[in-house]
Amino acid sequence: MIEQNPANSFARYGLAMEFAKTGDLESAAREFDSLVTDDPNYSAAYFHGGQNLEKMGRLDQARDYYRRGIEVTRDPHARGELEAALDILGE
Repeated sequence: MIEQNPANSFARYGLAMEFAKTGDLESAAREFDSLVTDDPNYSAAYFHGGQNLEKMGRLDQARDYYRRGIEVTRDPHARGELEAALDILGE
């Protein structure tokens, strides 16, 4: 799917999630970075990208992901999840 349409945000998100699921956290991080660069309003990428960064021990980058997601999301549920994740990490 990505080869046919590299701009497909849903496919890129799915690929990032597959990398994370298989433990390839570096590849997942690259895909999440690419996704939020190309589609900065894809709010799910900020939450799961932040979680991926937490697993990698990159807590400052995870906080940044959560903050950026909070800024762009219009969905109250997604915003609440991002705020909760940020609260758990602390400012």
